Amino acid sequence: MYLRLCTRLFSAMAGPRPVVFSGPSGAGKSTLLKKLMKEYENVFGFSVSHTTRKPRPGEENGKDYHFVTREAMQAAINNGEFIENAEFSGNMYGTSKAAVQAVQAKNLICILDIDMQGVKNIKKTDLNPIYISIQPPSMETLEKRLRDRKTESEESLQKRLNAAKVDIEFSKEPGVFDVIVINDSLEDAYERLRQALLGEISKVKKVNPSL
Repeated sequence: MYLRLCTRLFSAMAGPRPVVFSGPSGAGKSTLLKKLMKEYENVFGFSVSHTTRKPRPGEENGKDYHFVTREAMQAAINNGEFIENAEFSGNMYGTSKAAVQAVQAKNLICILDIDMQGVKNIKKTDLNPIYISIQPPSMETLEKRLRDRKTESEESLQKRLNAAKVDIEFSKEPGVFDVIVINDSLEDAYERLRQALLGEISKVKKVNPSL
């Protein structure tokens, strides 16, 4: 039933193809995305995720997240309203179909920054995004980047490294990702990312020639 709901909804969606970004924490996704959105202002838009956790200081409902109760979110998931969802540290997170539609309705390329479980869930739908994996050049480099942040306990850091190994192994399976960007040199990685998205960027610009 869930897959049929997804098929009906996404086959009716118009607008540019969404882009799914995935990759280990510390691979440089956020840096590359900020660079992309700075160069191509008003071309990309983030889908606003839902979460059952409480807002942190400075976070706005509807901008940073849609903050909802566990009961409300579970009911929406059961109703087939979510593309993907997962639970971390006792809180639920997920991407709703409506959040993606809201971005596409503005003729923007919707960016979904999600983990590997989310990638697997989206593979079961007809969303038809471009799948891009951002990866470090080596596990040693990734560990150094995470340690240099000085924001992780040793236990947390080891969990992230173990998760990264699983992610990188999964990404090697044929057909999982359309593009794998190895972030060794930031400039080289950004150019590879940019080239992979130029086709969709040009579609947005044709509809909005002023961009």
